[in-house]
Amino acid sequence: MSGVDASHGRRVRRTIKAVQAPHWVGFPGAAQVLQVRRTRTTTKRQPGGKNSKRTTRRTTEVVYLVCSVPMQDAQPEQVAAWIQGHWSIENRLHWVRDVIYDEDRHQLRTGSGPQVMATLRNLAISLIRTVYDDPTTTGIASANRAMTRKPTKAIKLLTTP
Repeated sequence: MSGVDASHGRRVRRTIKAVQAPHWVGFPGAAQVLQVRRTRTTTKRQPGGKNSKRTTRRTTEVVYLVCSVPMQDAQPEQVAAWIQGHWSIENRLHWVRDVIYDEDRHQLRTGSGPQVMATLRNLAISLIRTVYDDPTTTGIASANRAMTRKPTKAIKLLTTP
């Protein structure tokens, strides 16, 4: 199975191959083994106006997976959809934590501090997504800025039933 996605300024071709899990695979309950190949192509235009030069960069990533659902119950196309669905959920939280909250550069590294801060960030993200209703904000970053300017909004968000 193969598919192409052209969005966010890049082109990604995904190919998935599946076989029944051989008996020697060391995973209990393994029913199928899959290979996902992602080839990502990005094209950038160099500065220089109309006659600017374009550079193309291609990277390939190969991932192997073990699935406990038999092939007759989950064809490779279905498993591929599950994999993409997993990453959309994963990216929805981790991208926000990495980019909006710049979690990777945080300096707190000892004791339970990092876990407490991650929990507080997750709480903030969840509250903004589920409860915060302000037509002037369009995302997590703008909601954070709005609450930074008016801290009473954040307090109201936490205390209003």
